[in-house]
Amino acid sequence: MNIQKNKKLGLGAMMLLVLVLLVTACGAPKTESGAQGTSSTGSNTTDAKTDSLNLKGKRVALIMEFNTGTFSQQYVQGVEEEVKKFGGTLTKFVADNDKAKMASLLDSAINQQFDVILTDHGDALLETGLKKAISRNIPVIVFDAAVNVPGAVVLSQDDQSMAELTLEQMKKDIGGKGNIVKVWVAGFAPMERRQVAYDKFSKANPDIKEIATFGSAQNPALDTQSKMEAVLKQYPKGEITAVWAAWDEFAKGAARAIQQAGRTEIKVYGIDMSDEDLQMIQDPKNPWVASAAVDPTDIGRVQVRYAYQKLHGDNPEEQVVLKAVYVQREALPDKQISTSELSQYVKGWGKSEQGYKDWMKEYETAK
Repeated sequence: MNIQKNKKLGLGAMMLLVLVLLVTACGAPKTESGAQGTSSTGSNTTDAKTDSLNLKGKRVALIMEFNTGTFSQQYVQGVEEEVKKFGGTLTKFVADNDKAKMASLLDSAINQQFDVILTDHGDALLETGLKKAISRNIPVIVFDAAVNVPGAVVLSQDDQSMAELTLEQMKKDIGGKGNIVKVWVAGFAPMERRQVAYDKFSKANPDIKEIATFGSAQNPALDTQSKMEAVLKQYPKGEITAVWAAWDEFAKGAARAIQQAGRTEIKVYGIDMSDEDLQMIQDPKNPWVASAAVDPTDIGRVQVRYAYQKLHGDNPEEQVVLKAVYVQREALPDKQISTSELSQYVKGWGKSEQGYKDWMKEYETAK
């Protein structure tokens, strides 16, 4: 009986030891996201992978220099759609065309400990804040700002290409000579890049003469319309051949002034595209005939994808160029369409897969 009893005690001790080991294993330290040994900020681990479900619930800050016009609205729509797909929450901050305020908003977002920060436009004033964010392991994805901060991913449109596309088409349409009006404003990275192409074009085409130039980022469409009206009075019919506008808000204002004045001999060539812009270009009575652009909704989506690549622990390229396409009235149908339908008529428009990774498919099935 004593031997049997000792056997039972030995078995019980072994079972107890196994139970203790199991409990200890289950109680291993976890990160804030709940995954053992995996950082929720996407820093590299032994296997360099993060369970995609741990990326849900991230707080994303979008800091914008301005949110003027339908292009910006559709860009924000793309950001919102993609953040929602990843299961995150988006907070927008708008600096109302004040670059110093934008830098302050960036600092505020860092102090509020957002998981990722997206910026839209701005300039070198952002660099101090971007460095601060990166030092705190907050991924930052910049759109359309000339900044140089190691660790920050910078997205830009192919601005020089867009300018070249519109300028060369304008040259062809006007027979290589004529008087043109340029609508442009300094102080914005995309505008500056477009101006580089314009300067090169002007030197190569002396028979195309710039007779007036203006532009303001404050109420750009209304300001352009007012100034274009004055230019039209200064130069009567036959003295202006075309208008080249470095931004769709400028093209809108110029086109409205020209149409209202009945100056049908003047054509407008712009850059950027939104649903409102497309309606104007499709209107045969409107002087705006073409634009080079990247789908603004796609820009927002791509920017978010690169943010989540960083959160996932990937190491994406830090200079990302978004390819543009040329949209002209002749390629469009008679019926009114939106930019979501534009890919049916213009090759290369919309539905960009740029920045998309196979592991992102998990988000589409984990809802």
